[in-house]
Amino acid sequence: MHVGVVGLGGLGHAAVKFAKVLGVKVTVISTSLAKKKEAVERLGVDSFLVAMGTMDGIIDTVSAPHSLLPLIGLLKSHGKLVLVGVPEKPLELPVFPLIMGKH
Repeated sequence: MHVGVVGLGGLGHAAVKFAKVLGVKVTVISTSLAKKKEAVERLGVDSFLVAMGTMDGIIDTVSAPHSLLPLIGLLKSHGKLVLVGVPEKPLELPVFPLIMGKH
């Protein structure tokens, strides 16, 4: 099993730790390269950057507004996106690119 964790705040740390304890391969997905050292050396993630369409699942811990479409593009067919962050406003999900397979 291979999952990605979006965001390396408090929830992200917990998600990485749980996944590693369960023996899951973990990739942290972040926009901050400054967090790479912490993710790899301190938390023991397997990778920090990832190619498209390689994840069985992604645990999204980001509570700020953000686009879901790039995350969906990281998933394999039938992959799971689990949202555990709690944004104040609803997240938007453009359906047309999903239907047309352009994610």
